[in-house]
Amino acid sequence: MNQIQKHGQVQRRPAIKGKAALSVARSSLYIRCHYCSQQPHTQELKYRRLAVFQLQTFQLRSECSVCRARGLRSSMAAARSSHRFLHSMLSLLVALATLVAAARAQLLPTFYGSSCPAALVTIKTAARAAVLLDRRTAGSLLRLHFHDCFVQGCDASVLLDDTGNFTGEKGAGPNAGSLRGFGVIDTIKALLEALCPRTVSCADILAVAARDSVVALGGPSWTVPLGRRDSTTASLSTANTDLPSPASSLSTLIAAFARKGLSSTDMVALSGAHTMGQAQCQNYRARIYNDTDIDATFAASLRAGCPATGGGGGGAPLDASTPNAFDNAYYGNLVAQRGLLHSDQELFNGGSTDGLVRSYAASPARFSSDFAAAMVRMGGIGVLTGSSGQIRRNCRRVN
Repeated sequence: MNQIQKHGQVQRRPAIKGKAALSVARSSLYIRCHYCSQQPHTQELKYRRLAVFQLQTFQLRSECSVCRARGLRSSMAAARSSHRFLHSMLSLLVALATLVAAARAQLLPTFYGSSCPAALVTIKTAARAAVLLDRRTAGSLLRLHFHDCFVQGCDASVLLDDTGNFTGEKGAGPNAGSLRGFGVIDTIKALLEALCPRTVSCADILAVAARDSVVALGGPSWTVPLGRRDSTTASLSTANTDLPSPASSLSTLIAAFARKGLSSTDMVALSGAHTMGQAQCQNYRARIYNDTDIDATFAASLRAGCPATGGGGGGAPLDASTPNAFDNAYYGNLVAQRGLLHSDQELFNGGSTDGLVRSYAASPARFSSDFAAAMVRMGGIGVLTGSSGQIRRNCRRVN
């Protein structure tokens, strides 16, 4: 058809020449829709090159707004669809491959389900046996996991020994002379290497042993996501800067945990780990002699074993009420101004966390729930997965 009708008048179709033939021209017309044959419709007139390539002709196709909304298109769009389809499929395949790789990199509770089915029961048995022999071991294993995760992530870097050409983290200020439990981890690793060589990482051993130690002293359990790999590096400097000091203020504690992606609630809940273990005199000396927010009787009872000067002095339980049980007594101690460390008492000293401390002191169930959730979050800090890192054969040195 060489002519079209517009508002009752006959007009010639505009000529299509050269490159202009590939452009789109639009005008409001009252003509039949090419697809539904309905009229009148307000049309959007488009000149498109058809898929009749062998004829190399240009024809007029009109598409009404109704058909366009239903997804109908001109035959030119159909001619190009195969190329777009192939491109879309390629993009989809790339996206799927990325998703699969990401899924494999995530931690899973069943990670060793087929590769080492006895891994969890082996760790549990060995950890509980160690706690039965020395109940302080529970706090030591939990502290190892914490000190590991806060320095370049949960990658077992804390377990690496110093060598002639390698400096580990054991000599850092917060670790030197106070970290314990390395022998227990060595025993567990030896058992697992005999069962499943080069399969279970030292980082996962730390995470599971920490959980099992808490349970051994009556604390809550939680599902530990697995699949961490071990680092080939360590950072003495990061251990000295990122591990919170026992003299830390509340704001410093909140900031230190925030840098690891943990909230103030996580910080207060994880501090409840101080319901187990002991502290050295040097870490609470200033508190019992200088701080004013401390119960006088409690301070006096500690001074006898921790002189004001000199390097002497032993240690004291972080939770004097129930030192061999995992419970919420730690928070009751804080409310009574009987926190052993300055950083402990900062959680209940007229600041933003007072309410949460009171809540945990009153509700063992809430503390247990929040502690378990915070442990899972902490256990995901900076983990190595997939092909990153390695599975050490000996936790004290890289392969």
